Amino acid sequence: MKFAKIPMATISRLSIYSRTLQELMEEEVDVISSERLAKQCAVNPAQIRKDLAYFGEFGVRGVGYRVGDLLNQIKEILGLNRPWNLGMVGVGNLGSALIRHANFLRHGYVFTAAFDVDPQKVGRRLPSGVVIKHLEEVDEVVKDRDVHVGVITTPSSAAQSVANQLVLAGINGILNFAPIQIQVPNCCHVENVDFTIKLDSIAYHLSSNG
Repeated sequence: MKFAKIPMATISRLSIYSRTLQELMEEEVDVISSERLAKQCAVNPAQIRKDLAYFGEFGVRGVGYRVGDLLNQIKEILGLNRPWNLGMVGVGNLGSALIRHANFLRHGYVFTAAFDVDPQKVGRRLPSGVVIKHLEEVDEVVKDRDVHVGVITTPSSAAQSVANQLVLAGINGILNFAPIQIQVPNCCHVENVDFTIKLDSIAYHLSSNG
């Protein structure tokens, strides 16, 4: 589904709406007002209406949103109406923890491949059933396991090289946990996750309020 240029902040909030609506579905809530949904998502009702307006008309005036319908519509917008296969590169403490995290699978993200260069890790079967392959096999495994997104949890010194290999293997989406800004062609989209940047923000606010 293609839309005009949408602000990334809106896309991020759509993810929050999706998670909240999923929880409401599990609580068997059928209809929710924009005010209540906004409160649970920590935004204001006008923001929700503005975000959704980019994609069409949603909800019924005076009634609110049908939870199941809105959830399905947002999932379609975000491309979450299908599973996405992930390939982990760097199966250390962080990588192993992410692969075990049930929240990925709950939202349709499935680790179908894992790579490392440590001989003591290569060949080991993870609890999920995925066997760790050597990074040299990335081309073959990406095609065989239909990997859509690469997840990098290597040391920063190896991250750029790994990103290059993933792009050459046909990966156009990368989630990078290494504390370095990797460079990729325009055809590839990268999201960087640096925990220390978030901690810097917390430190700033604590210092400012001190």
